[in-house]
Amino acid sequence: MSHDSTAAPDTAARKLSGRRRKEIVAVLLFSGGPIFESSIPLSVFGIDRQDAGVPRYRLLVCAGEDGPLRTTGGLELTAPHGLEAISRAGTVVVPAWRSITSPPPEDALDALRRAHEEGARIVGLCTGAFVLAAAGLLDGRPATTHWMYAPTLAKRYPSVHVDPRELFVDDGDVLTSAGTAAGIDLCLHIVRTDHGNEAAGALARRLVVPPRRSGGQERYLDRSLPEEIGADPLAEVVAWALEHLHEQFDVETLAARAYMSRRTFDRRFRSLTGSAPLQWLITQRVLQAQRLLETSDYSVDEVAGRCGFRSPVALRGHFRRQLGSSPAAYRAAYRARRPQGERQTDPESTATPSSAGLGAGPGQPGPGGIGQPGQGGHAAAAHHQDHPVPLQARRTAAASAVGASGSLDHRDAYVGSRAGLPGQRSGT
Repeated sequence: MSHDSTAAPDTAARKLSGRRRKEIVAVLLFSGGPIFESSIPLSVFGIDRQDAGVPRYRLLVCAGEDGPLRTTGGLELTAPHGLEAISRAGTVVVPAWRSITSPPPEDALDALRRAHEEGARIVGLCTGAFVLAAAGLLDGRPATTHWMYAPTLAKRYPSVHVDPRELFVDDGDVLTSAGTAAGIDLCLHIVRTDHGNEAAGALARRLVVPPRRSGGQERYLDRSLPEEIGADPLAEVVAWALEHLHEQFDVETLAARAYMSRRTFDRRFRSLTGSAPLQWLITQRVLQAQRLLETSDYSVDEVAGRCGFRSPVALRGHFRRQLGSSPAAYRAAYRARRPQGERQTDPESTATPSSAGLGAGPGQPGPGGIGQPGQGGHAAAAHHQDHPVPLQARRTAAASAVGASGSLDHRDAYVGSRAGLPGQRSGT
């Protein structure tokens, strides 16, 4: 689902400075960028398709730093223009950035700031959002990026309102998209904005892609753990924790499984996830509850029990703080958004466990506050032995809490309270 901002009409209506032309699109490339994302704006804006009814853009490919530029697969590129060419563009696209943890070149950031000040439309595809954020162009704005990197974007730039569920976000003069194919969605949206539905439809037919995609990134959030954590020594401990969220264990248990002292484990875990182990566990339990609310008919009480919460009150408190909605409201909004035929109950989740007697996970509050680690663990483990939590539920959106180095501990920077399903915004 795309988001078109209606809160920034002034920015959307700004005029270009005299030397800039609306039909000129500058694409800013950096060394180390992925070839696929880099090629998307080149294909959309750089090929003359007037015979198919697509208005022509004038493309300027610009190097954001000294070349040659090396891309994925060891290819070397030589851009025909430098940063100076950006001064002529009405739209500047940053298709990708090589590292979500390193700062972009200051000269490139200055060029983007200047372009924005002069009325240019600035676009960040996938990790290109990190470049826009580094330039300060996303401060106080809604934005998105690949779901795997959204926690890091929210953590590094807390003034950015990161929403990892959107395919793209149009905030008037600054636009961002999710990963890879979502860049095509956003580029088509730009053509539609500039020249109408017919032109965008003609281009989509040429590219053999749908002119509009419904939904957002949420259906991809729980597919797998990101590659970064898979290569880390703590990956096994994290995987174990995800599979035993219904059991009672504390941070010392995880540290022991990692053969580390508590202090070393805390430091390493923070380095990997961007949050304290206790907060990470709370987030994972909420994400698991989110998955069960979407895919099962369990009551909220039963969902709370299956996710290791002491009571539904504890689940509701954490759920609302993290997703801006109550569990019941979330489920109702989610089902209202989906056709009846798409609704399904988790085939492995046939038991109806009671939440009575279950201890909360580490740091999970009961009705009166934070639960104490180690209480009720054996009962919880025994209660779930015959009815294990399904694999997909165990790994629900884990990557959105364990990104390259980010965490949903910064959940308030994601999405605030809103009516309806969190993460869903008005489409185009």
